[in-house]
This record gives sequence, structure tokens and C-alpha cells, in this order.
Amino acid sequence: MTDIFVFGSNKLGIHGAGAAKEAHRYYGAVYGCGEGLRGQCYAIPTKKTPYVSLTLIEVKPAVDRFKLFALEHPQYEFHLTRVGCGLAGFTDEEIAPLFHGCPKNVHLPDRWLGLI
Repeated sequence: MTDIFVFGSNKLGIHGAGAAKEAHRYYGAVYGCGEGLRGQCYAIPTKKTPYVSLTLIEVKPAVDRFKLFALEHPQYEFHLTRVGCGLAGFTDEEIAPLFHGCPKNVHLPDRWLGLI
């Protein structure tokens, strides 16, 4: 199994801070790519730009695309960070429910286990 680091990004793919910076530095995130699989990481957009957050309603379709991708790629083990809970400003209680129904190859953050 290949481990995949899952992080919150901005739509522009500017990976300059937080988990996105870590994804670029260590896992192959590509500047200019704000969503999807690159290297050993998967970006979920939670911000429009590095300075403007999306709404939860805007984040949900990207989360749904991620869940489908994970389901279709059982050869990967996805290790989810607390997507959206850093620079995007969401609380765990707000964003964790979006990840309800993730397939078994998605490993949720410990803080989210009681929230989904």
C-alpha cells in the first residue's frame, strides 16, 4: 500500500504554509495544483486564495470528490490531516462531518473520530 498525505489547499495551489507547505516539501505537492493527487499527497481545497477561505458549502464537493477517489483507489492508504482547521479557520466540529462515509482506506484524524 502507498501512503498518501491528505491536506487542505487553496484553489490556486500556492502551498506556502501549514500542512500544504509540508505536502510540497515532503510529499510532492505541485505549485499550481490546488486539488487532487500529486506525488504522495492529495489536496482538498478549503481556500480560494492563500488569504480567502471557501465556505463549507464550497468545500463539500471537493470532499465528495476525494471520498470517491479514495473508494476507487483501494491501493492507497489516505492519512487525513485536520483539513480546513488551520489557516482556513474551520473548527473540527464544522468540517469533520463532511468526511462522514469515508472508505476504510481513509484514516481520519483522532480528533474527528467522535465527530463523524
